Amino acid sequence: MNIQELIKDIVKKSVQKNMSAGVFPQAIIPDVILEVPPQKEYGDFATNFSMQSARVFHMPPKKIAEELVKQIDSDYLDKIEIAGPGFINFYLKPEIIYKQLADVMEKDNKFGNLPLKNSGKIMVEYVSANPTGPLHVGHGRGAAYGSALVNLLRAAGYYVRSEYYINDAGNQIDNLAASVNARYLELLGKKTEFPENGYHGQDIIDTAKRIINKTGTKYLDMPDKERLCVFKELALQEKLAVLKEDLNAFNVHFDNWFSERTLHPDAVNSACEILLQNKAMYEKEGAKWLRSTQYGDDKDRVVIRDNGVPTYLASDIAYHKNKFDRGFDKLIDIWGADHHGYVCRVKASIKALGFDPDRLDVLLLQMVSLYRNGELVKMSKRTGQSVTLAELIEEVGTDAARYFFIMRSLDSQLDFDLDLAKSESNENPVYYVQYAHARICSIFRQAEEAGIHISEKVDLSLLTDDAEITLIKKILSYPDEIELAARDYAPHRIANYLHDLAADFHSFYNKCRIIGVDLKLGQSRLALAGVVKNTIHHALDILGISSPEKM
Repeated sequence: MNIQELIKDIVKKSVQKNMSAGVFPQAIIPDVILEVPPQKEYGDFATNFSMQSARVFHMPPKKIAEELVKQIDSDYLDKIEIAGPGFINFYLKPEIIYKQLADVMEKDNKFGNLPLKNSGKIMVEYVSANPTGPLHVGHGRGAAYGSALVNLLRAAGYYVRSEYYINDAGNQIDNLAASVNARYLELLGKKTEFPENGYHGQDIIDTAKRIINKTGTKYLDMPDKERLCVFKELALQEKLAVLKEDLNAFNVHFDNWFSERTLHPDAVNSACEILLQNKAMYEKEGAKWLRSTQYGDDKDRVVIRDNGVPTYLASDIAYHKNKFDRGFDKLIDIWGADHHGYVCRVKASIKALGFDPDRLDVLLLQMVSLYRNGELVKMSKRTGQSVTLAELIEEVGTDAARYFFIMRSLDSQLDFDLDLAKSESNENPVYYVQYAHARICSIFRQAEEAGIHISEKVDLSLLTDDAEITLIKKILSYPDEIELAARDYAPHRIANYLHDLAADFHSFYNKCRIIGVDLKLGQSRLALAGVVKNTIHHALDILGISSPEKM
């Protein structure tokens, strides 16, 4: 058990003692949240538990804090103080910090992987862009955040699977086929009218060219209907191949790619039948409507049109039912902010199907604005349309793009500074973090040349400088940071933690020499640097970012 868990357990036991004594009423104990105070005089760890529990125990926070402190008696703590309106500050005995650091060293590169939780199966579905064109920077933000969230949840001990929902049914695929067909005929000198709802991107022309390069005029004399069927499959497979290639280059890998087509017609009809039986759906003017107003929507929604063709909502209803039927206990969907109004109707359908709508969490990602030389970048230089993810990777690299996408909360608009992302300076946060890792690797190479190795009986108690203690405390807070970030679906917390850890390391490096000091002290500092290296590496892995050994 790490030091944060020990302190949390101490607080919980104090609460239980107060309940048993009748000081606190019997109640469900809120989570105990620990933070590392910004200034060392406020202790090693602090909690605002008294403020969090004031409504639960119907007592002033300061009174709660006083009663808690009375019941705390621990061999780990040097002292406890109450500050402000009821903050509790914990001061550890120095030997406890060293023992915890020794435990971290034993875990080596497994430090940061929390024990497995018995909390059911989680499905995270993200990106899921229509396979009708290239991924743009907005998709990139969802891809980076989604994949980092999956990594984070797994590190926190959850069972997680990731999935890409392929929208390969419906009008958008018909329009894709018609667009490729029109460009194909144009390239072969045939006059044709471009479809009204067609896709005008350069990628459509490129797809038509590739078809011609591979097959010549093979499909030219084919009846239009047959040619459209062929092009629908050819274009879809090519678009999916490009999507997978772009995502792979962005360190995004899915456990499963789920085809919307597999839901038609059986799964859609089955879901609609259940909704009709539950009187959550009704027929009107030949169409079938979901009674979504009963679940908070502003109006009822069409599920099956009057011509018998399902809407997108019909597929989404069947898809979410399918995920529950596959045994997933919690569903996490990452959608664009423009889908805000869609959340209510999907949750309505989940409840109407007999599932708990709270088992679905929808995260909405806000827009990304690109800036170059202080000016907004609106269009791709290559295509004249939205900047693609592939172009962004080409310009700033995968690591910088992922870090910049992840370092802000998903629900805040992101201003992406292209010049900063490419710069090799301390102002560039990903460079700053990666440089800390590379610097430690360099230290180990220098130590090897100087004949300094980490002793099996390294004396960690020699680490008494303020910079050393600050660094140790930051390392010891990492498991708690993972727990909290996973709980809040907030991988940006790991990005922020990494930057703070790198800053603490750089301060340590500038103040505490490793080579050229007493051998035992040098070994202890080298051991500390090694733990920092492993922690940075582990956190960067969560973010899907590389850990370079040289820069």
